[in-house]
Amino acid sequence: MSGMPSTPKKPRNNGAVVFMCLSFVVGMGAASYAAVPLYRMFCQLTGYNGTTQRVEQASTVILDRKMRVTFDANVAPGLEWEFKPVEREVNPRIGETIQVNFVAVNKSDKPAYGQAVFNVTPGEAGAYFNKVQCFCFNETVLKPGEKLEMPVVFYIDPDITKAVESKDIHTVTLSYTFYPKEGPKPVALNEGGAGKLEKKL
Repeated sequence: MSGMPSTPKKPRNNGAVVFMCLSFVVGMGAASYAAVPLYRMFCQLTGYNGTTQRVEQASTVILDRKMRVTFDANVAPGLEWEFKPVEREVNPRIGETIQVNFVAVNKSDKPAYGQAVFNVTPGEAGAYFNKVQCFCFNETVLKPGEKLEMPVVFYIDPDITKAVESKDIHTVTLSYTFYPKEGPKPVALNEGGAGKLEKKL
């Protein structure tokens, strides 16, 4: 009714709204950051999206049928390397463990750190492409002008001939891309920084 006094509206707490928005943004960022390694782990376990499998030993079954394996090598922007396979393709028997080599050369005038990311096409073959040894498992560092030959030891799982989605595959491409990676900070700088911090305290 018009005769009753109106209840005053409470002022909006802008600080709380801003805090909630920031919390949401930070939470979404953390979720996105965590999703990358989880997705990578999922791909490695299942072979999804052409991710190869890592194994500890060679195959004990070798078929008469051969598989054509081609190689692709790329370098992402920010890394002054030349990177290529020694052989463009091989034709091993399915289940046969073989070694191929890639060569990387640091074209810059300073040490450079790189990490290789890989995949297999067609994607259905990823679950059957087994790596026993690969440079992609570790970070690679090259001195200025240094040339490094890097081996990959692998075999195609004979089960590739049994699965409906992969039994008609006759050519597989293993592709690598080297990305720049920040190297470790000098120990002297870390110790100096710690010393300065202690003096301030």
